[in-house]
Amino acid sequence: MISRESFAGWYRNRFVWVAVILLVVSVGAVVLLNRADPASEPADLQGQITARMRTTLEQADPGQHNHAGHGAQQAAAAEVKPQVICGVRVYGYEPAEVTALADVRTVYGFHLCGVAEQKRPWDVAVKLAGPVIMDMSTDPPGIQVVEATADVRFVDRLREMFPDKYEELALREALTESEMADQRRRYDAAAGM
Repeated sequence: MISRESFAGWYRNRFVWVAVILLVVSVGAVVLLNRADPASEPADLQGQITARMRTTLEQADPGQHNHAGHGAQQAAAAEVKPQVICGVRVYGYEPAEVTALADVRTVYGFHLCGVAEQKRPWDVAVKLAGPVIMDMSTDPPGIQVVEATADVRFVDRLREMFPDKYEELALREALTESEMADQRRRYDAAAGM
């Protein structure tokens, strides 16, 4: 049996309370770190898709996401090839229920890329822009841009290529203000501005 005096001594001992507090804090930290929060996974996946899309477009030859015959000026053989700086916006991806980047097959979005030739300001830089579809099932990912033809208007071509749920976004949405600001900062640095 525990006597009243031994219980009171244990109750007053500071070291026991420090141990109890540390144990409670440790258990709380483990619970918070291991808590599965499904709402945070799509945002992380969205960020991974955005980064992969941007990297793919910046590493691709500008001709792969070229529009309306606009291309970067050909540099002389001795010159360094100008860097392509892209801003992207992901409208969605398929299959929509996946939670890992490796499971994403198709990405629908928008891209605005500038060819960062040295000392060429953004306002006069060669730009490549528009709705884009990326086939993530290939390595490197396939890039398909929406372009009008002599027989098909841009809007009609977009409606052919994009799923219904992304059509309206693709017709009216481009880059967010923060993505545009980040792209301009990266462009200016690459162009030596």
